[in-house]
Amino acid sequence: MDALDRVVKPKTKRAKRFLEKREPKLSENIKNAMLIKGGNASSTVTQVLRDVYALKKPYGVLYKKVTFFNIRKNITRPFEDQTSLEFFSKKSDCSLFMFGSHNKKRPNNLVIGRMYDYHVLDMIEVGIEKFVSLKDIKNSKCPEGTKPMLIFAGDDFDVTEDYRRLKSLLIDFFRGPTVSNVRLAGLEYVLHFTALNGKIYFRSYKLLLKKSGCRTPRIELEEMGPSLDLVLRRTHLASDDLYKLSMKMPKALKPKKKKNVSHDTFGTTYGRIHMQKQDLSKLQTRKMKGLKKRPVERKAEDQEKKSKRIKKD
Repeated sequence: MDALDRVVKPKTKRAKRFLEKREPKLSENIKNAMLIKGGNASSTVTQVLRDVYALKKPYGVLYKKVTFFNIRKNITRPFEDQTSLEFFSKKSDCSLFMFGSHNKKRPNNLVIGRMYDYHVLDMIEVGIEKFVSLKDIKNSKCPEGTKPMLIFAGDDFDVTEDYRRLKSLLIDFFRGPTVSNVRLAGLEYVLHFTALNGKIYFRSYKLLLKKSGCRTPRIELEEMGPSLDLVLRRTHLASDDLYKLSMKMPKALKPKKKKNVSHDTFGTTYGRIHMQKQDLSKLQTRKMKGLKKRPVERKAEDQEKKSKRIKKD
């Protein structure tokens, strides 16, 4: 049995708190990402991992030099053997990963993926065709831990299955912590992904709020870096059943269904009220001489009521 798979009983309070953090919860912890540099990695791949780590801080772990199970060559191939990735995922409690490598067949290669129960769920391999580093763009940067806004442009993200999964994976990777309220000044930078002609263009912008003469500020975008042109290479996608299982929501978090309440496409709430049958003859109306009943009509109504009582008796 693997050392990480054994049941560990805490001996100290610190160890107990550490194990409680890793226990399953209704509201899961923020997803951490591990960024791994393979045995063969170019300077471009190394700098990309550093820049992505700068965007992910403090929810990331950067492995600068990793000794994998293939100690002789210090090389791992995620599409052939995921054992090493699953080992480090369990060790560092990371459910997202980015692996960088470089070889003659696949130069400047990145593998982006996510885990489910410490096993690889999805993996998508992309190649870096053009790269501008964070330090090459001489503009002001956003502080560490800032939550980004994500924008996806291109029909491929909604039509093609590979691009649809890639969009879901990128949202998982960069969205950061879940917050209940957002203040206007906290919207500081944008990550823009464009799918066009078989390529993915990744751009990062800092958001500037300028004076507009009214309450709503004028917005300008200033390129912050990094900037990447990516091309899709290989994919390893989970089956529909496993993907559905990973997206399952606990019963305790599911909203309770409210009876007789519905919503339309615009978000308007409609309610249905059940009432007894109304007797319109007893409805109070405006007292006018023209609307008053004649004595003959009154006598006819009284006789009808009497006949109904006699039938009931």
